[in-house]
Amino acid sequence: MWNKPTKGILDDLPRLYETDGVVDCPDKIVRLHFFIGGCDWYAVEFDGKDTFFGFVNLNDPEMAEWGYFTLSELDNININGVEVDCDLFWSPKKFSEIEIT
Repeated sequence: MWNKPTKGILDDLPRLYETDGVVDCPDKIVRLHFFIGGCDWYAVEFDGKDTFFGFVNLNDPEMAEWGYFTLSELDNININGVEVDCDLFWSPKKFSEIEIT
C-alpha cells in the first residue's frame, strides 16, 4: 500500500459503532480515503486492529454501499504493480460533501 496510514492516524479514528448516534449516513464524517483506479474506500470508523466501517465504491456508483472492509485487504491489492493509495491530502468531511462518481 502506498502511504499506509500511521498508527497515530488510525488511533484517531472513532471506534466501530462509535458514530451510531449519527443516524443519517450523509452526516457521518469520513476520516480516511483510500483509492486505486476508479475504486474508492471512505473510512468512518476503525476497530483499532484491522476493520473499517465506511463507504465503498468499486467503480460503479449505483452498486456502491456502506459496509466493512479491512486494512489488510487494501494492503494486499496489487494490480500489475499498482497498489491502493491512502490520500495524504484528505481532510475529514461529511459524507454528503463527497462527490461519488
